[in-house]
Amino acid sequence: MSRSSSPRSNAIVVCPLVTTRGLRGPLTYAGTLPVGAVVEIPLGRRQERGVVLRDATATDIPEGITLKTAVDTGARISPELVELALRIAERYATPPARALKLVLPPDGTPPRADPWLAAGEGAEAKGRRQAAILTAAADAPGPLTDIAARSGSTPAAVRKLLADGRLVEINAPKPELESSLEPNLDQVAAIARLERAIDGDDSDSRELLLHGVTGSGKTEVFLRAAAHALSKGRSVIILVPEIALAPQTAARVRRRFGSLVEVLHSGLAKGERARVWQRLEAGEARVLVGARSAILAPIRELGLIVVDEEHEIAYKQESDPRYDARTVALMRARAAGAACVFASATPRPEAWRALEHIKLPTRIGGKLPPVEIVDLSRDGHYPLSRTLASALGEIERDGGRAMILLNRRGAALALHCRACGRGFGCPSCDVALVLHQYPPRLVCHHCAYSEPAPTRCPGCGAVDITRIGAGTERLESEVVERFPGLTVLRLDGDVTARVGALEEVLTTFASTDRAVLVGTQIVAKGHDFPDVRLAAVIDADLGLAMPDFRAEERSFALLAQLAGRAGREGSGGRVLLQTWDPAQRVVRLASRHAVDEFLDGELARRRALRYPPFSRLVRVVVDAPVDDVPMAFLDGLAEALAVMLPGDDLLGPAPLIRLRDRYRAHLLLRTQRAEHAARAVHAVLADRHASLRAADARVVVDVDPQSV
Repeated sequence: MSRSSSPRSNAIVVCPLVTTRGLRGPLTYAGTLPVGAVVEIPLGRRQERGVVLRDATATDIPEGITLKTAVDTGARISPELVELALRIAERYATPPARALKLVLPPDGTPPRADPWLAAGEGAEAKGRRQAAILTAAADAPGPLTDIAARSGSTPAAVRKLLADGRLVEINAPKPELESSLEPNLDQVAAIARLERAIDGDDSDSRELLLHGVTGSGKTEVFLRAAAHALSKGRSVIILVPEIALAPQTAARVRRRFGSLVEVLHSGLAKGERARVWQRLEAGEARVLVGARSAILAPIRELGLIVVDEEHEIAYKQESDPRYDARTVALMRARAAGAACVFASATPRPEAWRALEHIKLPTRIGGKLPPVEIVDLSRDGHYPLSRTLASALGEIERDGGRAMILLNRRGAALALHCRACGRGFGCPSCDVALVLHQYPPRLVCHHCAYSEPAPTRCPGCGAVDITRIGAGTERLESEVVERFPGLTVLRLDGDVTARVGALEEVLTTFASTDRAVLVGTQIVAKGHDFPDVRLAAVIDADLGLAMPDFRAEERSFALLAQLAGRAGREGSGGRVLLQTWDPAQRVVRLASRHAVDEFLDGELARRRALRYPPFSRLVRVVVDAPVDDVPMAFLDGLAEALAVMLPGDDLLGPAPLIRLRDRYRAHLLLRTQRAEHAARAVHAVLADRHASLRAADARVVVDVDPQSV
């Protein structure tokens, strides 16, 4: 007689949250708990956490086995998020436990509430400290922590006066919310289309691309759409590509929706994450702004997902599970019956081809600024060409602001001894050390190795050491030296490593006339500053030589985005693109703001080469401490996959540069069945696990990689 497949009321199937690939699937335990319950389970000699996937059936329980009991921890993951995590695991060929960990409730304890307080009627102080507290509360009622700070006291001392009634809790004043801006005709049409997608008219797609030139009012469109979703009892997720951009976006969204808004990203403390999580689960917060991980938050009744600046590579996670938040946004929207809108002035070819376009073709308050191409081979001055120097002189004389992009940190990209030809490389990586000025050191940008900057060659003793190339530190120094009337600010990874530095620099730039913001690609990302009269790119060719089929796409987006920072709010503007190759297609099209033409040409090129979106890629990277191990392993893997995946293309293997004293190589699979191909790779890895471990080799399998 066959065993029944009907659910058992006293047994559950649990996925242990153990990330080893050696665990073959979920396990069955005794218990009666709902899907998404987080449990403690015995696993071997250890206690581990697990997540309930479903009720068990008789076929899940081996005959003659007494089931061990799963103990409820009280934590819960919604069934929708459990299902989403399992789909992420399937798509990106990662163990389900790794994906389920993405949606676990935070472990932290929410911070204590910060109530608004006022002085109680007739309250009397005992001592100077209490008098200071009561005076602060009487002069300006406010949050408990604010009263403590203004009175020079501690939160505990303030709470003591609250407990005995000399301070009283009051309702916080409701902030004045910003009114919607008056939309133009293009925005009206875009808003109407998004509202239809939210309402779920079956005749219309719910997956849209909001494509507008820089300054065309995309943010106002999706804020109006968010208001419509809220009016229908639905919630909203607004994704931004970088943690650094989340507070700026959240501030604007809060001005529109007040206390309904929360911010969530991986940079928050555990307690703050727990507080946000609780408000989302309770339905108190209905608009969530955040970076990549916010797409996995427990927001209820989801009606709209916005992926802002959808072209940014930061939406792809670079550690396992290597999910792409843009793809997960589409997964989640489909499951929830929500609208999903990608927004960008320079969308990816994948989004351009797959999604229905909503166009915002005109800039509000003015036209896109003219772009001038500066031929560095003729100008003869670097990094500041004569044209750029003249333009900065006009800013110094007449006022305004300038933004200058150089996508390299440091002062010089390398050092070279003119006498003996010696270079200065990292001992652990196959790369040159970069000169930094503050303080003077040579630094590896991969492993962080550093050494003092030499004053003479350690090989021959010569002092004739030349600097090759320029980075943001050198550019900053040259602008400061040549234009003393300008306030020069630098924004790059070295500056933003200091907590609060990003906000400090951006605030100073926005409030200072005759200011110049020098920086890496972060200066081109979604900022909206008044009176930017000049935007310049020092070296428009920098990213084009990368051995990646997306190099032109990324370079074009960076140039076009930087160009869009100038001339907003009708202030006039000028854009300079410095290049060694003025005839280069990317530079020419960026100079004309020709986004449509670039994307159509890029899709034609990729169709001919069978690159995404006309195929999918799986990348396998191996690293090991011995130089021949990665290539040898990938040669064997390629042989096995050629048999297992006869219809797919194998590109490579090929060596990569050594990093952190580990030798590297990679193999690309070009396929229409990425999940199937990734499972085949993992099957071979499982068979060769012992040899990989013996060689101390590590393997990364990346489905839909964004860098190759």
